[in-house]
Amino acid sequence: MCGIFAYLNYLTPKSRKEILELLVGGLKRLEYRGYDSAGVALDSADGKDISIIKKQGKVKALEEEIFYRTNIDFESKVYSHVGIAHTRWATHGVPSEVNSHPQRSDVEHAFVVVHNGIVTNYKEVKTLLHQRGYSFESETDTEVIAKLIHHLWVQHPGYSFRELVEQVVQQLEGAFALCFKSKYFPGECVATRRGSPLLVGIKTKTRLATDHVPILYGKDESPCVNKDHRPHGRTELPVIPRSESTSKFQPLEDKEVEYFFASDASAVIEHTNRVIFLEDDDVAAVKEGALSIHRLRRCMDDPHAREITTLKMEIQEIMKGNYEYFMQKEIFEQPESVVNTMRGRLNFRDNSVTLGGIKDYIPEIKRCRRLMLIGCGTSYHSAIATRQLLEELTELPVMVELASDFLDRNTPVFRDDVCFFISQSGETADTLMALRYCKGRGALIVGITNTVGSSICRESHCGVHINAGPEIGVASTKAYTSQFISLVMFALVMSEDRISLGSRRQEIIEGLKNLDNLIRQVLQLDEKVKELAKSLFQHKSLLIMGRGYNFATCMEGALKVKELTYMHSEGIMAGELKHGPLALVDDSMPVIMIVMRDPVYVKCINALQQVTARDGKPILICEEGDEETKMFADRILEVPKTVDCLQAILAVIPLQLLSFHIAVLRGCNVDCPRNLAKSVTVE
Repeated sequence: MCGIFAYLNYLTPKSRKEILELLVGGLKRLEYRGYDSAGVALDSADGKDISIIKKQGKVKALEEEIFYRTNIDFESKVYSHVGIAHTRWATHGVPSEVNSHPQRSDVEHAFVVVHNGIVTNYKEVKTLLHQRGYSFESETDTEVIAKLIHHLWVQHPGYSFRELVEQVVQQLEGAFALCFKSKYFPGECVATRRGSPLLVGIKTKTRLATDHVPILYGKDESPCVNKDHRPHGRTELPVIPRSESTSKFQPLEDKEVEYFFASDASAVIEHTNRVIFLEDDDVAAVKEGALSIHRLRRCMDDPHAREITTLKMEIQEIMKGNYEYFMQKEIFEQPESVVNTMRGRLNFRDNSVTLGGIKDYIPEIKRCRRLMLIGCGTSYHSAIATRQLLEELTELPVMVELASDFLDRNTPVFRDDVCFFISQSGETADTLMALRYCKGRGALIVGITNTVGSSICRESHCGVHINAGPEIGVASTKAYTSQFISLVMFALVMSEDRISLGSRRQEIIEGLKNLDNLIRQVLQLDEKVKELAKSLFQHKSLLIMGRGYNFATCMEGALKVKELTYMHSEGIMAGELKHGPLALVDDSMPVIMIVMRDPVYVKCINALQQVTARDGKPILICEEGDEETKMFADRILEVPKTVDCLQAILAVIPLQLLSFHIAVLRGCNVDCPRNLAKSVTVE
């Protein structure tokens, strides 16, 4: 949930000011991952020590602290240098300077480390280090890592930096991404990951020697068989270890090179589009400008090398443009993002749907026992929103599960199950662990993600990339609608050979064809929603009710209100109203009701009348021109009519806008709500 950014320049002259600007700029791109404190570590002016600058609060506070300091020689140039930086989302210890990263091994800054994740056995390691005479200054689990590597260096003075890191991570349990710097190993940087994302960006003046960096192993490492990675009888190929002398990566001609280590591609795209996505237990080490990637253990299904990927992301995609907030920009990008999700997949001329990422697996999916849709938060809601349509078009049992609860129950999973794992970031810890649980039991794994190269993307057998574009705001908006459409397209693929469902498929495809224009019409409600927000922002609670296709809309709308405004909000199934929630209704409780002309219309009208009979004053979200329904309320938001299973996409956008405007009126931080982070990489 934290953001890691590190920069190494080799034979590339940079002033200390340029290096600090690079580090701070990288943190600003990652601030959506954590924003309660930040810090940087870089070489001191004489190059013999490490300077650490940390500050509680946002990256802006760190930037001011750095550039208002008078003891930093900003103009001095260095030709080779390593700087590491971090923006924190607190897990162990309250936000403070002492708890912020980088964490140090001792007062002399022999080793410093930045960390994203949670070390679950840090108490045991801390006890061991206490017995060895180490004292601790912070409450973090990260400090034990810095002191552990120092302890191992004392015990094994002949070890290389990379070997020390390998020894450290073998003692750690949990999920983490780590980046190390040491004054005893100048010009070197070592990074590793297990369960938390980390990538390496590469920038050179000349062409690269290779587009693949070979993987290195210890000489005595025997192959292991990773049972979690061989479902459905797929065979493994042996991996040939390579000698270190022939396997380092460096530019072919000019030796100048720059490396960027980051938790997310958005932090490096303005510098380079050439990246390597590290896998669990990779140890990436840069020494004398050469990059090598080592594995702690050799598994028989490992590839021979890590591929250097060319990113297609543009820097303009992660800028706010003319909008004041990223979330606002992302709400208004939805007409384009839904088209991008369908582009190249939905052919409106012949009404065909092709999902290239799962095309080869469709026959296997059609033979399955059941579909399981697993996610957290907004991703879970997208599964709820499409469950009814999936059941209708596939005629298969569809289970929708919260990833954390799914793991808590040790849910039975079988080889003829197909499990969908839905995650905007592709790094959600609970979802990723549930994926590995199902994969280990032989189920077919389908990933639905927005991030190319993410853990879920790589560990799935097949999947659909939702193509929503970068989403920086912590509260997900356009990713929700794109996940929704991706699952609708999957349902269409599954029913393409069913003659009896032909007219239904045609109806849905026609609805998708015009969806972007309908979303533009909904976005024109922005001013009206803003006026509605002015009448609601001082309330302490908000109820959102609906049923059928729009039950998920209620849950997602309530989640947005909670995330952004800190108001209590609850998404209520209208059919459950008289089983308890009706007790909350009175003349002062704000209630939003979603009533569409769909198969549950009559039932929703009954619920609406129950609310008005208790002096409730519901705010209606209904279809344009539905005069009969509009009679039941004074405050109404009308959305265009589309096919029933897509109506929820149009109904959720006013709730996204409402939560945004209430948050602004209440003075909340829209893009970075308190206590939350974008990519939930810890349990």
